[in-house]
Amino acid sequence: MRLHWHRRDLRAADNAGLARASADDTVVPVFVFDQDVLAHGAPPRVAFMLDALDSLREWYRAHDSDLLVARGDPREVLPDLAREYGADAVTWGKDYTGLARERDAAVRRALDDAGVERAAVQNAVLHEPGEITTNDGDPYSVFTYFGRKWHDREKTDPYDPPAADVLADIDGEALPPRADLGFEAPEADVPPAGTDHARELLEAFLEENVYRYDDRRDYPADECTSRLSAHLKFGTVGIREVYAKTQAAKDEVEPGSDREASVEEFQSQLAWREFYTQVLFDRPDVVTANYKEYENAIEWDHDEEALQAWKDGETGYPIVDAGMRQLREEAYMHNRVRMIVASFLTKDLLLDWRHGYDWFRRKLVDHDTANDNGGWQWAASTGTDAQPYFRIFNPMTQGERYDPDAEYIKRYVPELRDAGAEIIHEWHEASLTQRRSAAPEYPDPIVDHSTRREEAIEMFERARGDA
Repeated sequence: MRLHWHRRDLRAADNAGLARASADDTVVPVFVFDQDVLAHGAPPRVAFMLDALDSLREWYRAHDSDLLVARGDPREVLPDLAREYGADAVTWGKDYTGLARERDAAVRRALDDAGVERAAVQNAVLHEPGEITTNDGDPYSVFTYFGRKWHDREKTDPYDPPAADVLADIDGEALPPRADLGFEAPEADVPPAGTDHARELLEAFLEENVYRYDDRRDYPADECTSRLSAHLKFGTVGIREVYAKTQAAKDEVEPGSDREASVEEFQSQLAWREFYTQVLFDRPDVVTANYKEYENAIEWDHDEEALQAWKDGETGYPIVDAGMRQLREEAYMHNRVRMIVASFLTKDLLLDWRHGYDWFRRKLVDHDTANDNGGWQWAASTGTDAQPYFRIFNPMTQGERYDPDAEYIKRYVPELRDAGAEIIHEWHEASLTQRRSAAPEYPDPIVDHSTRREEAIEMFERARGDA
């Protein structure tokens, strides 16, 4: 008998740990609500996780088994369950955050003390940290070189789900209510979880949008992205399955065509996930510390009113406010808009990127420590392979370029729905009379972009020791 400890792999198919556990023995599937992990949770992610667990449980029940649910410290829970069910081994999928690595090391020691074998397997990424390195064996700090090797490396095929006859005949207890875990209902409308929903999204994306991805992914009104980020975060769909199906889509088109290049661009986004994973693995301190060292401390501002206006989507910069309101309503934000709002916080409001990272951690259903941290430090010019400090997004230009008809903006900023696209994209330059006439309820810009751009450059030059 073996236990399989589900964590960020809330699925049965393409699950390397579950496949290994069930290869030559009966498997008892387990999920542990660990308070140390929940302490870093947030209502949208907990709601999604509970839905995913419910879906996983239904799969097990349909295969004459169940999902054991426990609460407590896994260092105690797993050895106890191993004794209760006579299990001689525990498997799980590797996680790469500092918190996860400390927890897993403690669990390994506890299982060793209990005389229970354990095996942690690669399950959340195609190429784990340490597999793709420089010629000297060091982690890459520039994505371009990492990405080339990532594309060239052979990928493992997806794993089949276990057959019903290798799953233990058990009865699990009910999932705890969200409130019992200490979380309120999410403010946002959280999307459904589970493998069936993930596969529906993937199949819909592969019908056409994957072939438009390279050209249209940056246009939020087009909704040309896969929306798989939360499913990849919680593992309701396997990364090998996603890659294999995108590769099949690529094989259906003419080699060297724009459609093939578009699929490869989407695959590059999978590579970015793994690049940031290896960055976090190598430098777990980047969760709270700048990756890039400056000679002097960056002189971030401390304007609480500006921070609150950014959180509320009340900055007077339409594309920024649309993104922040999408986040509030859907626990999600389009990726291009994530870059815009992050640049605005750090370069226009001159506020520390950690404020933005923390807000995203609390509000995003797809929050992933490696990806979010990498994205925020990229925007703040403090990360690896980051945006240079002197290249600063103009939020009005970004809105006009990527939402020319203001379709996305109007969807999330109702005060602007009767305004023309021209006045929306010129809001920062319009007169007070023009603004009040076009959208009397929408706020004036809280800062002047041109002025703040110069102040941001000066701030970073002082940090660099150039001023």
